[in-house]
Parts: sequence; structure tokens; C-alpha cells
Amino acid sequence: MEISETELMLKGYGLTTAEFIYHMPDHPHVLNTFLWQEYDLAPDHDRMFQFIEFWQREIEGPLHSVRFTHRKMIGAGEWRHVKGEFKIH
Repeated sequence: MEISETELMLKGYGLTTAEFIYHMPDHPHVLNTFLWQEYDLAPDHDRMFQFIEFWQREIEGPLHSVRFTHRKMIGAGEWRHVKGEFKIH
């Protein structure tokens, strides 16, 4: 069963965006970028490090550098469960 993005955010996950700068396999002096986004837990960033390990194991272009940012979208205190809705007009 897959967990929804809202459930992940309520469990403390935030959106991690990483920019991978890597050497092109056929042209090692040329750098290229790849953007990756996933919901992850700070400060460990397990999912991002799993992806880096996958990259190093499976992708031919060696990594030059990785820059990332992490942002919590909502916190448990910001979520309100709505039980009803009133429409006017």
C-alpha cells in the first residue's frame, strides 16, 4: 500500500530537491545536470542517499557534485480535519 503525499507530510517528511551535476559518459569534460525530487526525512535524507548509491552503481556518468534543499510543506499543527462544508448560494 502506497502512502499519500499528505500522510507523508503529516509524518514529518518534507520535499527534498537535489541537483546532480555529473560528467557526460562520452565527453568527460562536459558537465550536465539532473534534478531529483522526493519526500524525505531531514536530517538523515535516507531516500536521497539511496538514490546517490543507485546512481554510483547503475549510471555511467560519474557525479561531480550534489546540491540539495529540503522544505517541510506542512506540520502536524497546521493540519485541520474538516468534518463538514457549508455552501452559500
